[in-house]
Amino acid sequence: MAKIDEVARVAGVSISTVSYALSGKRPVSAATRQRIELAVRELGYSPNAGARMLAGSQTNIFALSEPLRADSHAPSHMAFMHAMTVAARRREYDMLLLTDEDASAGMKRVAASGLVDAVLVLDVAPDDPRVAIARASATPTVFVGIPDDHGDLVCVDLDFESAATQAVDRLVDAGHERIGLIGGSRRAYEKSNFPPRVRDTVVTRAAERGATATAVASGEIVTDRALVRQAVRRFVDDGVTGIVLHAPEEVAQVVLVELEALGRRMPDDVSIVSVGSSFDTDSLPTPIDSIPLVPQSSCERAVDLAIELVAGRPVASGLHLISPTYLDRGSVAVRPLP
Repeated sequence: MAKIDEVARVAGVSISTVSYALSGKRPVSAATRQRIELAVRELGYSPNAGARMLAGSQTNIFALSEPLRADSHAPSHMAFMHAMTVAARRREYDMLLLTDEDASAGMKRVAASGLVDAVLVLDVAPDDPRVAIARASATPTVFVGIPDDHGDLVCVDLDFESAATQAVDRLVDAGHERIGLIGGSRRAYEKSNFPPRVRDTVVTRAAERGATATAVASGEIVTDRALVRQAVRRFVDDGVTGIVLHAPEEVAQVVLVELEALGRRMPDDVSIVSVGSSFDTDSLPTPIDSIPLVPQSSCERAVDLAIELVAGRPVASGLHLISPTYLDRGSVAVRPLP
């Protein structure tokens, strides 16, 4: 099957020009378009998607770029993949999944092919290489997450700074002056944008409110349960009475078990708030207050924005943040005066 670079070579134009002509997203001169159409027919390039594009219609297919790695936290990733697919299907779009660890290769291939109307990007890294691909492509792209270099991109995310601020304020308002944060894996802090945003906001907001906050990572989730137990013991020894969790369900379960083993009751002895949880904290053995990260909210917003871009309607670049919601499960209590 012919590839887009062959079409470009035969037509004597760049790959991006072929993409623009096929997608109709940017104007191409009549003469150039005619050469591209002739090359498409001559080479038999992408006869189904390409023919529809040249006819001015859409494919009604989105690509979902979600690299699945050996160290990925599968439940969280699958929750977002499912939510994105459902949101697209409700709007009569099918989803092409790009799950190779090398996320860039699949995205380059699909963005240049004219097979999809838009690309939706998950598991966004601070220095994500897919940013450059999105900028070079005529295919509309929406990121669910925020890379460091995001100024002219369309990005959807929970307002993690606001969520972390709400968590700290709830604890401080209840009289908790020493706060501990248990975060996700070390990889999450290296490869994702939002865990450092939560950590930094918790520490900064606590200081602004006259409290202190100490943050620790939870290791690599499965193998470092001992590290989580150690962090809980350290917090208790240091007089921490308020804990912010920004970690998967497995970590929350270990925290609750360790507090019970130490004879600490929640919320009487220790109050807890979970920030950005994509699991139901009400289903834990002891429910926890949460400011959840709801995959459906982010994914539906991303799909709606992608559809606006495909239709050629104006969409503001930059951040499209989802306001956090505090769910009170009774895990924060007023700290008795000394």
